[in-house]
Amino acid sequence: MDLNAKYPGLSDLKDRARRRIPKFVWEYLDSGTGHEATKARNRAALDRVGFAPSILHGELTFDLTTQFLERHFPLPFGISPIGMSGLIWPDAEGRLARAAATASLPYTLSTVASQSPEDVAPHLGEEAWFQMYPPRDPEIRKDLLSRARKAGFKTLVLTVDVPLASRRERQTRSGLTQPPRLTPRLLAQIATRPAWALGMARQGMPHMRTLDKYITGAQKNLPPTAHIGYLLRASPDWDYVRWLRDHWTGPFIVKGVLRAEDCMPLEQAGVDAIWISNHAGRQFDAAPASIEVLPAIRAATRLPLVFDSGVEGGLDILRALALGADFVMMGRAWHFAVAALGDQGPAHLIDMLSQDLMANMGQIGAATLSDLPDPIPLDEAPPRKPPPAPVPVATAASGRP
Repeated sequence: MDLNAKYPGLSDLKDRARRRIPKFVWEYLDSGTGHEATKARNRAALDRVGFAPSILHGELTFDLTTQFLERHFPLPFGISPIGMSGLIWPDAEGRLARAAATASLPYTLSTVASQSPEDVAPHLGEEAWFQMYPPRDPEIRKDLLSRARKAGFKTLVLTVDVPLASRRERQTRSGLTQPPRLTPRLLAQIATRPAWALGMARQGMPHMRTLDKYITGAQKNLPPTAHIGYLLRASPDWDYVRWLRDHWTGPFIVKGVLRAEDCMPLEQAGVDAIWISNHAGRQFDAAPASIEVLPAIRAATRLPLVFDSGVEGGLDILRALALGADFVMMGRAWHFAVAALGDQGPAHLIDMLSQDLMANMGQIGAATLSDLPDPIPLDEAPPRKPPPAPVPVATAASGRP
């Protein structure tokens, strides 16, 4: 099968994924929080970042390599963490870790993934990142860091934009709880998705295996979008960041930054990179688009910048790099690919993104990522088909990058 002919864009993988996974899983993967204004704002703001086409450059030989945290990468993007990744498709963590290792790209495992650091250790490449939701107990912290290091994770990512569970109304309406309970309603949805159901029967219903050894009691009165990890978690402060810096010997990234004024304290705390993210609209529905705050954060720090939220293709990656990001991460896209095509999905997405990068670089006369010109603001985002559902809240989408 010619995958490029049948699935030429991310929207094709997304559509196939939606038809292959149960509705409650789709709602978990695709939803934001609130009215999903932040999710829509990410897309609209990215579409307002333009480039002036540049002509008469002759034949270009493209080089997509980049340097980040003193590491050489063949491509400027990697795989973001998603909690309960294995719920979206059986063995999603293993499939993505193997694909990232083959392509020499970063793969990030979440603390609340459905596989543990030990589970994915045999599949990791040289660029394995471990994303930590902050445990309150310092002994659990130390143990988690030790387990991640022994499994082969070299970069630590602390997520700081989840002080408590978001509501995620679409997810709640779908009937999904944490841990998942197979109610008659969910079983009826599963019955219509035989490939997903068969894979889960072989793999077993996913749960947060990393946390198994730390859970001593039952889940207590948590909202349906929360999970057992919230019984262990603290809301981190600056002392927490400094503690992690002192106890982790490799690169240390803080994820979930949207304010330029946070950059200097993070530098002083010894972090190695800042990850600009609004959690893809899954946490706070009044957040600015990540791309809108990127230029101010770039101006405020010399630290390397990771960017995510709303990225849907090579052109979006170029937009972020041109505005000051050093590396771009994607979460949903990889899971659309795995759910759509299984083991073939991640490799096809890598090829798709690479081709899209080169096609757009050719239009602006950039043979390398360092040749990217300054973006230009577009007056308004072009219409997309089908148009997004109206968002019944005011949005702050008039700013210019």
